[in-house]
Amino acid sequence: MANAGASLYTGQVPVNSQSDAERGEALKSALAQVVVKLTGDTAVLAKPDVAKAVAGAEHYVQQYQYTQEMATDTGQPQARLTLVAQFDRDAVDKLLRDLGLAHGGGDAPQAAAEVQSGSYHVWVSGINSAEDYARLIGSLSRNELVRGVQAEQARGDGVQLRLDVTGPLSRLLETLSAGPVRVLNAKPPVTGVDALLGMQP
Repeated sequence: MANAGASLYTGQVPVNSQSDAERGEALKSALAQVVVKLTGDTAVLAKPDVAKAVAGAEHYVQQYQYTQEMATDTGQPQARLTLVAQFDRDAVDKLLRDLGLAHGGGDAPQAAAEVQSGSYHVWVSGINSAEDYARLIGSLSRNELVRGVQAEQARGDGVQLRLDVTGPLSRLLETLSAGPVRVLNAKPPVTGVDALLGMQP
């Protein structure tokens, strides 16, 4: 069962180390991400009350962890460290109410998009074992935007899934970067496939 609201209240920030000082700054950036996601307004961070609240991010964080992945942008493999912070939903909601900020920033079309649902077909490659498949399904099932996962066909190291999603597919794809699933092509020229995904080794 997906954890409702989980990714909306999660922020991810690249960091160079796990030092206390850097973690404090990263938590502020992560909370700022969450506030922008919930209000739909990037300018909201310029408000003094909001900036003050974001500066106290440690009061709202529920849990955090560091994830590490290998990147080869420069041709040389190097580890990339990311702080993933989950904030307390009730506390953040109260904060926004106290600041007079509504989810969706009072923007009716955006609020409607929040609840708009659809079914999408995605092809996932890099499935080399039952363990990979279990990681894939587990990761998608835990995503708060995914309401259902149905395997439709398998071929070679790939599997086609039908995802029942709350909101647009693009929003779901944005939330996948923290897990084992990466986006290979968000708009593939393949009939009947809405996105190509791949499993991280």
